Amino acid sequence: MNKFIKGFCSLGLSTILMTGLVGCGEKTSANQAQNTENGKIQVEYWYGLGGKLQENMEKIINDFNASQDKYEVKGIAQEDYKATFKNLQAGIAAKKAPALAILKPDKAAVFNNKNVLQDIGEYTSKDNDFKSDSYIESFLELGKSNNKQYAFPAFGTTQVLYYNKQAFKDAGISMDSIKTWTELGEASKKLVKKDGDEVNFYGWEPMWGPDNLIDASLSNGGSILSEDGSKVLINSPEWIEVWDAFRGWIHDDKSMRIHSNGQGWEYWYSTVDDVMQDRSAGYTGSSGDQGDLDFEKLSACEQPAFKEGKESKPVAESRVFVIPSIANDEVKQGAYEFIKYFTKAEVSAKWSIASGYISVNKESANTPEFKEFISKNPQAAVPTSQALHATKVFIDPTDGKIYDALKIAADKVEIENVSAKEALDEAQKVSQEELNKVLKK
Repeated sequence: MNKFIKGFCSLGLSTILMTGLVGCGEKTSANQAQNTENGKIQVEYWYGLGGKLQENMEKIINDFNASQDKYEVKGIAQEDYKATFKNLQAGIAAKKAPALAILKPDKAAVFNNKNVLQDIGEYTSKDNDFKSDSYIESFLELGKSNNKQYAFPAFGTTQVLYYNKQAFKDAGISMDSIKTWTELGEASKKLVKKDGDEVNFYGWEPMWGPDNLIDASLSNGGSILSEDGSKVLINSPEWIEVWDAFRGWIHDDKSMRIHSNGQGWEYWYSTVDDVMQDRSAGYTGSSGDQGDLDFEKLSACEQPAFKEGKESKPVAESRVFVIPSIANDEVKQGAYEFIKYFTKAEVSAKWSIASGYISVNKESANTPEFKEFISKNPQAAVPTSQALHATKVFIDPTDGKIYDALKIAADKVEIENVSAKEALDEAQKVSQEELNKVLKK
């Protein structure tokens, strides 16, 4: 397993803007069609994936390039999704951007609000082979606004529970009996192993950042905004209860821990390594982790409700393709051809099998390869099953300010041991001020 992302960009925003360099020092312009030595139109493509995910993406890129003789996609790995977003901002501002990128849907919405993305619907409407009914509707809708398909789903994801089967067996705990986060919190105390006062085996490891905390809050009946969208509700009792429980498990009980900071996805792979190397009984991670995990040792299950009487409502979302509108027409057509190739049933099924991500193409489930894989690997069906009762991803009307406030609050709770009420009260105050600015426009 690779801990570090290969080929990530180290250039700062100011450097990119001054020099027009993009994608790890590669100089290119998407405004003009670029021909390679073999005469194909070059399509530069940015994605923030590492480890086996990067290897799998490179394989699909190579397969696409070999499947036709007009386009050549050049994949350039970014440090992570955040770096992809920042570098794309700089590239578009400098009018030197890739033809294609993968983003989180909320970040794609930021670009759409600035009207710098190509309407992919202009291509699908002219494509006789395109069938919108083949795609999961909720994922397609994530990239649509005012009848414009500004982003197209690449693959779906949701965070599930991965656990060490032997560790739970040795502790006399059945994962099937755990129906809530509060029960998992109690189980994690029994799973802890110590050498004196030093913990050398943790009961559970949430993933750093607000996402796991948001999932559990939604699964406790919490909401981010009021129904009319006018009030931020992230400091409601439902949220405070959840965040303080995680604070207690991490800092008071020391039955859970998080890995924070590091470059790119380093914190993520450090968390995965703890479970794989017998330093933790389990962790909460992406469906996309499955390609890196040993399921002889581990198993997977859905996230539970937070406590008895509540419903499990974690977020399920897709990562999305975007085409910057500044690209040359020929290059944009090539970008669309790759989107079409990547999301067709057979290819999307192979990606899902290799990565654990949810296929956005409903027809993938009917391919012989996928049916055979699920029959032998039942854990691969867990993300899709969870997605059926999941919460639709929140598209922040403040262009990310609410999420940023939650990230700061999560660091206070998870790292600094600040009370949940204090952290969330401050986050709500900042978020409400930002929301009010949007509502007044």
